[in-house]
Amino acid sequence: MKQLELAKQRRRIGVGFGLSLVAVTSLFCGAGLAGANGVAHQALSIPSQHVPQAVASGSAHYVDLLDGQQSLKLSLSLPERNSAELDQFLRDIQDPHSPSYHHYLSVEEYTAHFGPTQQDYDQVVAWAQANGLRVTGTASNRRLVNVEGSVDAINRGFNVQLAKFQHPSEDRVFFAPNREPAALGLNAQLLHVTGLDNYSLPQTRLKKPDLPVTRATGSGPSGQFLPSDMRAAYYGSGSLTGAGQSIGIFSFAGYNLSDVTLFYQKTGMTSSVPINNVLVNGFAGTCNGCDDGEQVLDIVNSIGMAPGIDQILFYEGSSATAILNKMVTDNTAKVLSCSWYGGDFNNTTDDPIYRQMAAQGQTFVNASGDLGAYNNRTWGAPSADPNVLEVGGTDLTTNGGGGSWASETSWVDSGGGFYSGAGESTPSYQLLAGVLNSSNKGSTTYRNDPDVSAEANFDNPTVSKGQFLTGYGGTSFAAPRWAGFLALVNQQSVAHGHGPVGFVNPALYNIGVSTNYVTSFHDITVGSNPSGKGKSVSYNAVAGFDLVTGWGSPQAALINVLAP
Repeated sequence: MKQLELAKQRRRIGVGFGLSLVAVTSLFCGAGLAGANGVAHQALSIPSQHVPQAVASGSAHYVDLLDGQQSLKLSLSLPERNSAELDQFLRDIQDPHSPSYHHYLSVEEYTAHFGPTQQDYDQVVAWAQANGLRVTGTASNRRLVNVEGSVDAINRGFNVQLAKFQHPSEDRVFFAPNREPAALGLNAQLLHVTGLDNYSLPQTRLKKPDLPVTRATGSGPSGQFLPSDMRAAYYGSGSLTGAGQSIGIFSFAGYNLSDVTLFYQKTGMTSSVPINNVLVNGFAGTCNGCDDGEQVLDIVNSIGMAPGIDQILFYEGSSATAILNKMVTDNTAKVLSCSWYGGDFNNTTDDPIYRQMAAQGQTFVNASGDLGAYNNRTWGAPSADPNVLEVGGTDLTTNGGGGSWASETSWVDSGGGFYSGAGESTPSYQLLAGVLNSSNKGSTTYRNDPDVSAEANFDNPTVSKGQFLTGYGGTSFAAPRWAGFLALVNQQSVAHGHGPVGFVNPALYNIGVSTNYVTSFHDITVGSNPSGKGKSVSYNAVAGFDLVTGWGSPQAALINVLAP
């Protein structure tokens, strides 16, 4: 009863003085942490941010407390171990002069050297159970503990008050904690607790214009580009098909296999590549009338570039961190493609997973965005992570349907630039002499996007809800195309006894500043990407690297440079 009265008093004070719930709570709680019985307990702070800025600043107005009996799913993330040693290892495996070059680790080897200790992991599991949270899943790399429990149990365990707030820019109510959580009575360090808010909803990089763009150079209806056109333009008629390789696709939603079949029926294309669904953490994976246009295009465009791959592994779930960790602990697909953002994507939490991917020879390919140059309204994680291959968009012209590359300009909506709010510093591969200059206006402080690019204009088809749709665009198309291209690279590299190329960014930037650049990439020098929302920012496509198209789109010869 005392807690209930205290909560009511906080609400009255907050309304009366116009304070955010965070400020009101701090007035009552101070610096000390108290358990349900009011007795102070030791608590280990969690270094990452959990309170949305809109809540901290008061721009999201408090609505009510979250129902204490409501059940939530959380993922408790533990930090990596021996980070400095891992830094050096990641440099060595991408250094052609190192004896460790492309000598990747297994999941077990990574966990033994760089994963959390078994003791710390067991402590987190025991702590969760002791605090009324049901453990629903554990991970072989000891990275995540998936739990489920009531809001009351979560409030007590993490010394927070979960509440509902009015979203400042969307017509909906979201929930979030009133203060940064601290795990009461836990001695093992946590990196992040995923699932404490739903401020940001999952979104795709698929985009539909007000007016369709009519092309005449693709082989699809009205000159639309088909996946086979992309293979012809960027690779040609070579013999590589991606044989022996698997591509993993990230998704926050399921799809209808009948829509994939319909795409092939409408385009005259065929495919025998198996699509194997991986349902993460109890995700249902059903798609009864859902919009699966993104999911379908991810599948068919990956296969279109690499029609002979062994399988598509389609990872579906409600938590980005859980999906990513499943991808890395499976360690089956060496190329992984993502065209989603929002939800619980968090570079602070997820970057250790991308680093494990790199240590295991996996490449994570991400669509950079469809809202132009980055600002606080156009950037969204996982963009700007330094251990991810970021793919921007272009406007491609070919020499007829199924024809070769003719010309290419930048796509006006290509996500790119740098954003201080992403919290990512400029990676070493972007500090190579010849990358950043006054012409491209790249930052020597923050991570610059994108790294590369591919066709993304509004001249592509997909299928959703049983309908064949045309006139779609977005870096959603560019990312799976690069994923398929890298499957070709990996096929050749493995055939020559070198293993997959893994985290390819350092190699791409070294190629970009070398004499191989002109034959490895289509250098795109026309166009710009003004911000589509928020503060006006824009960058120009220029010779060499730029913040609209990166190094540009691939040429077939790039495969021989990456996998000689």
